[in-house]
Amino acid sequence: MQKLTTIISTALLATSTTLAFGQAHNVSGGYQKPTDPQVIENLEQWQDMKFGLFMHWGTYSQWGIVESWSLCPEDEGWTQRKPEHGATYNEYVKNYENLQTTFNPTDFNPQKWADAAKAAGMKYVVFTTKHHDGFAMFDTKESDYKITSSKTPFSSNPKANVTKEIFNTFRNDGFKIGAYFSKPDWHTDFYWWNYFPPKDRNVNYDPKKHPERWEKFKNYTYNQINELTSEYGKVDILWLDGGWVRPFKTIDQSVDWQKTIKVEQDIDMDRIGGMARKNQPGIIVVDRTVPGNWENYVTPEQAIPEHPLDIPWESCITMGDSFSYVPNDNYKPTKKIVETLVKIISRGGNYLLNIAPGPKGDYDQAAYDRLNELAGWMKINQNAVYATRTIAPYHQGDYYYTRSKDSKIVNVFHLSEGDTYQQPNEYVFQVPDNFKVKKIAILGHKGRLNWSQRDNQITLRSPGTRFNYATAIQLQSK
Repeated sequence: MQKLTTIISTALLATSTTLAFGQAHNVSGGYQKPTDPQVIENLEQWQDMKFGLFMHWGTYSQWGIVESWSLCPEDEGWTQRKPEHGATYNEYVKNYENLQTTFNPTDFNPQKWADAAKAAGMKYVVFTTKHHDGFAMFDTKESDYKITSSKTPFSSNPKANVTKEIFNTFRNDGFKIGAYFSKPDWHTDFYWWNYFPPKDRNVNYDPKKHPERWEKFKNYTYNQINELTSEYGKVDILWLDGGWVRPFKTIDQSVDWQKTIKVEQDIDMDRIGGMARKNQPGIIVVDRTVPGNWENYVTPEQAIPEHPLDIPWESCITMGDSFSYVPNDNYKPTKKIVETLVKIISRGGNYLLNIAPGPKGDYDQAAYDRLNELAGWMKINQNAVYATRTIAPYHQGDYYYTRSKDSKIVNVFHLSEGDTYQQPNEYVFQVPDNFKVKKIAILGHKGRLNWSQRDNQITLRSPGTRFNYATAIQLQSK
């Protein structure tokens, strides 16, 4: 992790092995706090929400492979191609792009997703409207490589414009709406020009040598983002991925993947961001890993900062091993998801949990099982999760701390190692400095509690009530 202007440990707590670490998104330095009052208000609301749903979905789900990356001619683990999908690179690309002609997710029902996510306590959604492969999951006018094209079987379905369906459905259920959009586009001739073979993830020509072509790419990108922010109702977050498309001067040579950027790839984010804010006043723009006016919050991927950050941040982490659909994926236990949520909010972040729909347009049953189990825990403990902020000592042993925004309540979460939650006979933990305890409650328990305080240490006898995954203790101030 790069060093921020705030005090940040260079260590990360890895949450899983990942199949899609293509950008290795370190937290970038030089965070600039927004000055637009509407953006500041939107960020505050977003920070209160704590828990969001991420969805990577595209034609690649039919092969059950990592999203987009197999098109990238880099010899990395996430770019591996299966021989049965093409004996040569060119054959593989042709077959991959031909997946458009068989994509027909007839089980697509966004209300089912929204119901499960809302019950599990999620408050916002970020959907992949277009990944690096360039296939648009919305009705763009800029390309025929899209789900609503007549080449795509699902185009005849009344719900063919899945981005619109997802946004409308989740918005109607009270979610904030986030549009994931990949700045690089490996399908368009404006980025990977067919005059040259692609060399790596970057543009395959020098934009300074061919400014007319690069200008076409800039306009192509601008126009698609204009469509998303003007034709799809209220959008709260513009989540821009592919940080190698950036001004050359912003490259951090200490980050390995950024060393591969050899040419200027400035797409004029001031023009794009200004347009997005005109279309959607107050929209949060997340130009990932590119510090400056348009990285309104930072986004560690598949990892949690080891210490609290005093800037807005969000960890995007998969429920399975992959961001995209893989048959029989290894879904994390609900206990692990709860622990991840607690650790993230104790350090001041949001948790964006990715669930990947399959080729028929639905989640695996295992994902619904996890969401249902989360629903039970969140129903009991939500008051200790939402609208909270950090408070020292943040984390001591098995205990993690948050506070209400008015600092009148301190929440102390108890976690335990192992596959099942081990509830102690006594909870023994420190009280934050200068916090005077008047009352103690354990969420999910009704009745009296036996506790004592000596100096700044609380000893709380465990009640007869049994808790799943974690215990949330609330301290009320005098």
